[in-house]
Amino acid sequence: MSHIRSTDTKPEIWLRKQLFHYGYRYRKNVTVLPGHPDLWLARYHTAVFVNGCFWHRHAGCKYAYIPKSRVEFWTEKFRKNVERDAKIDRQLESLGIRRLIVWECTVNRAQKHTEDAEDLIQKIQSFLGSEESRLEL
Repeated sequence: MSHIRSTDTKPEIWLRKQLFHYGYRYRKNVTVLPGHPDLWLARYHTAVFVNGCFWHRHAGCKYAYIPKSRVEFWTEKFRKNVERDAKIDRQLESLGIRRLIVWECTVNRAQKHTEDAEDLIQKIQSFLGSEESRLEL
């Protein structure tokens, strides 16, 4: 597990490049906010998390499987990850910070298909222009 990256993952880098291309400016891994969001869009008061489907348990996703060995260990680890994510979400909500969660599988699909990439960016732009407080893509 020491080789698992927590920052600068391929999906995160791809999303950063897309947002920058469309004129959005951000800070990376802001440590003063709960959960250290992958991106902080200060102008929109929005924390962006690019979650890996495996580690953060994307419901219904084929990448959110449980390994066949050490099932109890993995089940407990995933349970703690989900609890931590929920706690961070509540903390950010109490601070009035908007949350945008982009799943790894969504980014992977967008990388492969131009129309999916355009759709993803359009949804993000729509969210940033709205009054919604949370969006999961």
